[in-house]
Amino acid sequence: MEIRMSVFPGSKPGIAGKIQVAEGAEVEKGTLLAQVETGKGNRPVKAPEGGVIRKILFSEGDEIKPKQLLFELEERAEKEEAKEAVPEREEPAEEKSADILIIGGGPGGYVAAIYAAKRGKSVILAEKEALGGTCLNAGCIPTKALVRSAEVCHEIAGAAEFGIQAEKPCVDMKRVIARKDEVKKKLLHGIQSLMDSNQIQVLEGTAEFLSETQAEIRGKKRYLVKAKDIIVATGSKTSKIPIPGMELPMVMNSTQALDLKELPQSVAIIGGGVIGMEFAFIYAYLGAKVHVVEFMDRLLTMVDKEASEAIEEEAKKAGIQIHTKTKVKEIKKAMDNQAVVVCEGQDGESLIVSEKVLVAIGREPDMDGLGWEKAGLELNERGRGLKADSHMRTNKEHIYAIGDVTNIMQLAHVASHQGITAVKNILGEAEEMDYTAVPNVIFTAPEIASTGLTEEACQERQIAYKVSRFSYEGNGKALALGRPQGFIKLIGEKETGRILGCTIMGADASALIAAVTLAIKNHVTADQIAETIFAHPTTGEVIHEAAMGLGIGALHQ
Repeated sequence: MEIRMSVFPGSKPGIAGKIQVAEGAEVEKGTLLAQVETGKGNRPVKAPEGGVIRKILFSEGDEIKPKQLLFELEERAEKEEAKEAVPEREEPAEEKSADILIIGGGPGGYVAAIYAAKRGKSVILAEKEALGGTCLNAGCIPTKALVRSAEVCHEIAGAAEFGIQAEKPCVDMKRVIARKDEVKKKLLHGIQSLMDSNQIQVLEGTAEFLSETQAEIRGKKRYLVKAKDIIVATGSKTSKIPIPGMELPMVMNSTQALDLKELPQSVAIIGGGVIGMEFAFIYAYLGAKVHVVEFMDRLLTMVDKEASEAIEEEAKKAGIQIHTKTKVKEIKKAMDNQAVVVCEGQDGESLIVSEKVLVAIGREPDMDGLGWEKAGLELNERGRGLKADSHMRTNKEHIYAIGDVTNIMQLAHVASHQGITAVKNILGEAEEMDYTAVPNVIFTAPEIASTGLTEEACQERQIAYKVSRFSYEGNGKALALGRPQGFIKLIGEKETGRILGCTIMGADASALIAAVTLAIKNHVTADQIAETIFAHPTTGEVIHEAAMGLGIGALHQ
């Protein structure tokens, strides 16, 4: 039997994702064989009958055209005699209705639900896995718990600098993971309590659109939910890349890494973005040998170039080996069950041998099973994620999309704000999202935080600007902490002195960036910051010094 690609709209070919089976594999009817990404989302290729896969006629990453032959399936020679079985009767769906149905219980969905409930709307929230979404369960929170464990380990190892004699730290990875889980559990309980106290109905299961106003929720129970307005907040999933060897047992993604109860002696990390670099410092500070392979010419390409270069130097000081301008060609299994990462860089081919490989190449919108086509929803211009305007409204008047599923900004706090914006528009308040002052924090060592425009962005927009840079070495609190590494870069508009952007790399950067974000949002000038009294001794004084630097000059530099 021939298994061909189904017909899909659009003139562009699809791209083959991960092939789920091998030649010779026995499959049942309905078994997922592969996924093909098209302009309208991922399309599954399933076995039409049970049998054996004799030939696979394409490779991962290939362009796939409609009706293209993909698999050859040998059907079972002998069919089992049909048993006189009574078909399983599906329980009838329970019908429900609400003012607002929210699909997805991550930081966008659950915040939107609470805000809507507080504004007097009846709310049903559907979540297929766990409340809190990726952020709470497999992202922001658990990684920060690991970051803290790594920091403590590093501080103990360097205690002698502070006049404290301590034995070399011994890492109990099982306890590290257990603590992470305890933090997650406590926050999850908190969200559930908020759902209960705000009388939000939480339905467990996968939501699928049936129309513009109705969706089916399938889990342990089945529900048919009708709502006046619907907010899609399905989040994102780990991106897949067609690298041979990705299926090997020593290869893991960030979610799997969060449950790794044995500390590997060595880790090769594919991807020098946010996820990759946070894990790089975690593993290095816990005592593992770490390699980072990045295809681009520098790490963390989304941040200020100076910060990117500075964190690379700090990474090298921590023993992390950095390989930029390098492509991963293949992952192989060595005789001793180690992984061999085959790389190609400027100097030709090289090999990295490690116990584990962490694939940290980012995330993509999750619309699996959503049935967005049935509601007539459109994808964004890039064809990756749902289209949403500044009001977070899709092309359908009463359907909104927020968070990672829109692929606008993959940040939990942005999703939360988008959720509130969507609800305000449902209430008729014509609220718009403003992305000019969005803080972004990367929990490397030291932390990197940014908001507003970078120098590069100012240059692209032809904005006349001034830059003030102040080193943490001139800050008393940073020196007392033993953390003088880093700097603040403050960007001001030349004519008005208005703050346009900021990058902070150093101690407490994650907290300090809030003050500058507030300044940008409210059109505060450098002079107004300079006239403000900052407490001493605090790391916050770097903001005051940088603001002074946009005028007469920093006082302590």
